[in-house]
Amino acid sequence: MIYDHTICTLGEGPLWHPERGALFWFDIVGMRLHCKDRHWQFQEHVSAAGWVDHDRLLIASETQLFTFDLTTEEQTHICALEADNPVTRSNDGRADPQGGFWIGTMGKSAEEKAGSIYRYYRGELRQLFVGITIPNAICFAPDGNTAYFCDTALQQIMRIALDDAGWPTGLATVHIDARDEGLGLDGAVVDANGYLWSAQWGSARVAQYDQAGQFCQAVTFPARHTSCPAFGGPQLQTLFCTSATQGLDPAGVDDGKTFAIEIQTTGQTEHQVIL
Repeated sequence: MIYDHTICTLGEGPLWHPERGALFWFDIVGMRLHCKDRHWQFQEHVSAAGWVDHDRLLIASETQLFTFDLTTEEQTHICALEADNPVTRSNDGRADPQGGFWIGTMGKSAEEKAGSIYRYYRGELRQLFVGITIPNAICFAPDGNTAYFCDTALQQIMRIALDDAGWPTGLATVHIDARDEGLGLDGAVVDANGYLWSAQWGSARVAQYDQAGQFCQAVTFPARHTSCPAFGGPQLQTLFCTSATQGLDPAGVDDGKTFAIEIQTTGQTEHQVIL
């Protein structure tokens, strides 16, 4: 079940690159991008990525979106991301089926309502939602007509309709309400059948919900703070999950590691970012 033994303070943003057949993930606090047996160190917080082509990722940091060449390590600035706000950093993000890239920001100390969710699409960065404390669970239905997201502090995953270009339309509604269970809703991903898989901070699990938002099952992991899932592997039937040691004293032997388990569910191929 352990995919990589590297211990991350705040493992996040797992991304299966379909052309490279490799998993990438971040340690936000450690300011590192990881893949198996290798990492890249940055000078500010990095948290999420989408794939642009075989060699380049679009990476979100605390001040910008930039492309990163995995071969040459060249960085190319794409646009600023709250660069004038020293309070915030990037957090959860994912590419949508239309080729856009959604990214959330939050206070470095989880300051209340300090964050927002943005979408970058074909040269434009647009602010979508404001007043968010901990943006998470950014993921998309396979048909590209629905986006999901949450503010972890509110314990609800929201859903919103998308237009043909992938921009939100109408009002967001509650898809999953975890307030009664007290669940820490963290990163999420949607499988090929439209079921949402939610990593639940503090619960050592990734839970599956159907298209109506009803609980189906949970996959447990040997780390209390499961932080974000991703589908990958040759058949997209490997469920990966990052975890964190942040807030654990003492941390368990497997906390902060990255996990992989084979399941009888097929994920979506991660969508390519169109710059």
